Amino acid sequence: MTTIIIGAGASGLACAIRLKQNNPDADVVILERLSQAGKKILATGNGRCNLSNSAASHSDEVLAFFSSIGLATRADGEGRIYPYSNQAATVVELLLAECERLGVEIVTDCRVESVSDDLCVTTDRGIYFGDSIVIAAGGRAQSALGSDGSGYSLLKQLGHGITPLYPALVQLTSPSKHPRALSGQRAKCNMAILLDGNKVCEEYGEVLFTDYGLSGIVTMNLSNEVSRNFISEEPKKCIAELDLVPDMTQDELEKHVKKFGSLRGILGSQMNAVIDKQTEGDASKYAQFAKHWRLIINGTRGYDFAQITGGGARLDDFDGFRSKKNGGVYACGEVLDVQFPCGGFNLNFAWYSGIKAADSISMKE
Repeated sequence: MTTIIIGAGASGLACAIRLKQNNPDADVVILERLSQAGKKILATGNGRCNLSNSAASHSDEVLAFFSSIGLATRADGEGRIYPYSNQAATVVELLLAECERLGVEIVTDCRVESVSDDLCVTTDRGIYFGDSIVIAAGGRAQSALGSDGSGYSLLKQLGHGITPLYPALVQLTSPSKHPRALSGQRAKCNMAILLDGNKVCEEYGEVLFTDYGLSGIVTMNLSNEVSRNFISEEPKKCIAELDLVPDMTQDELEKHVKKFGSLRGILGSQMNAVIDKQTEGDASKYAQFAKHWRLIINGTRGYDFAQITGGGARLDDFDGFRSKKNGGVYACGEVLDVQFPCGGFNLNFAWYSGIKAADSISMKE
């Protein structure tokens, strides 16, 4: 039995290894567009590879998989799980070493052009035939690291529906001069997204001010609503509202300003200076701005800076990770319409979906 896997990223490599673990005699071939397998993995977690999270569904199965190939891990205080070495390179090295040991064939510099219903894969390096085809080609985010959105086209060829795509877990842009004035500053605050004045989402955590607008984990997690808004035919006016001092009431802040003349002792000099210019020292306005500071948002930084792609292949076209339209076709990872917040949850899903796709193929065999 031969399985052709399209994409040598997280889900594709996990799928290949699990297939050979289940059936050492199986023929497994991975077709990778880039000259290097696992390139996107190297960039995850700022080069440390936040490969899972203790709160993620099926994280135990993912960690058991990595334990089976000799990778030791450890978690930080927020449940994010990293390789014990704190190096993404360790993860890639072990995955590729295991592929080599098990006899997985990886064909690099290979662009897949089409997949037919009879499981014929046409590439710029020849034609491949499989008993099963796994589409693990990733999304559109960070195409320089391997995923260029081609997986969606392949699934469309096979009759699968694709939900609207958008950059997800991405920084937000603002025309306001204030983020630029605070570039590099961080604030632990509550942030909400308002569309035409209606609050659609909010989260507490760290926001990073930048030359282009806003970044940080909270910004990334709230960016999906923003992205969906701006891909719509009639985008709504988008505002980010920040409560810079969620631990104090507006009345308490106003009293503080009246007593000390500013919020410098709470917000720091730079943040205080920005708010001071907008309020002209008025204590009531000071407190109101600190609790409801609004910034116009005019977009996101796009796919090149997004961690993942929102949208994707419709889940109701699959039974688990096996296509309902063609029983020999499977899909896993980012190409599917599944998204999670920052913190290792998306990479956990990539590993898990690759592992479960392999288990499904093995059961069929």
